[in-house]
Amino acid sequence: MISTVALKRAWAQDLDTATLYELLRLRVEIFVVEQKCAYPELDGRDLLPETRHLWLDDDGTVIATLRLLEEHEGGVKSFRIGRLCTAVAARGQGYTTRLLQAALAEVGSHAVRLNAQSHLVELYAKHGFVAEGPEFVEDGIPHTPMRRG
Repeated sequence: MISTVALKRAWAQDLDTATLYELLRLRVEIFVVEQKCAYPELDGRDLLPETRHLWLDDDGTVIATLRLLEEHEGGVKSFRIGRLCTAVAARGQGYTTRLLQAALAEVGSHAVRLNAQSHLVELYAKHGFVAEGPEFVEDGIPHTPMRRG
């Protein structure tokens, strides 16, 4: 069978309601339900003008997603990757890597940060990220701040 998994990308303002709903549904399914983290998923950043969403669509079903935020601390442009997740049934197929590579291509030479769940530090290190601070616990899960560039 030929793979129908397509990489998709949209600026926040270009997302249609149904797609935004599917991205949020997957994030809640993974972070809130599977990982049992009661946290404010709707944080007001998904629809900011400079926010980009990347996702993988398998014949009309969102199977993985990533949110890319543009930041301007001290007047310097940088990016933050967050909300990266893959549906349980789609894991082990390289989809996380595919999304990360697309996001890193998007940011180019700009610095990019993320807060990695600590058990995934090695995965991010393979993409050039290094720890940028001490481990911390957020929503009951150990995280490590990381930076690339």
